[in-house]
Formats: sequence, structure tokens, C-alpha cells
Amino acid sequence: QVQLVESGGGLVQVGGSLRLSCAASAATFSNYALGWFRQAPGKEREFVAAQSWNGVSTYYADSVKDRFTMSRDNAKNMVYLQMNSLRPEDTAVYYCAAGPTTSGMDYWGKGTLVTVSS
Repeated sequence: QVQLVESGGGLVQVGGSLRLSCAASAATFSNYALGWFRQAPGKEREFVAAQSWNGVSTYYADSVKDRFTMSRDNAKNMVYLQMNSLRPEDTAVYYCAAGPTTSGMDYWGKGTLVTVSS
């Protein structure tokens, strides 16, 4: 069982930056692949980024590539999403997730809201 708690969301202007954090409670945190997903109002949840358990492989949605950077600190049981050059279409609730592979997430946080204002 993995519990995930996101933080760092808020209101930011177009072109600004935010860093989301996700704290995980799991003795075997370093064994899990991690991911970030988002859900905009009225839309389905979509993939943002995912990273393998060892941090060697990281994948990004085309819409965030070159703007967002995902990282993890296994020593602290933390995962981060650095978001730069934010756009109004990045407005969404962002969820942290963990699972056995980058394409299979079993555990989800409750989300943190990011609002990009123009």
C-alpha cells in the first residue's frame, strides 16, 4: 500500500512556474514507478509524465515536453514536477500516482489544483 499526498498547487500567471511535490509513504518507495496525471474541468484525466523505479526512463506527454520536468528523491520518498512556461490549458487538478510500471499505476493521491491565469 502506498499513500501519496500532493502539494504545491496554486494560482500562477501565464508563463510562470510552479513545482509540485508528492510525498509517499511506503517502505518500498524506490521499487515503484511514479507518474503525474491531470484532469481539467469537464475533461478526462490525462497522462502528464512518468518515471521508472530507478529514474532511468522518464516519459512526457507531448503537450508538456520541454516545459515540465519530473524527478524523484528515493531517499526522501518524494517525487516532483517542475512546471515552466505555464499556459492556461495547463489548468487542472494534478495527481501523483505510483505503480509497478510506468504504464500501470495502482495508487493515487487526492490531487492539487493548478490554475494558470491569463
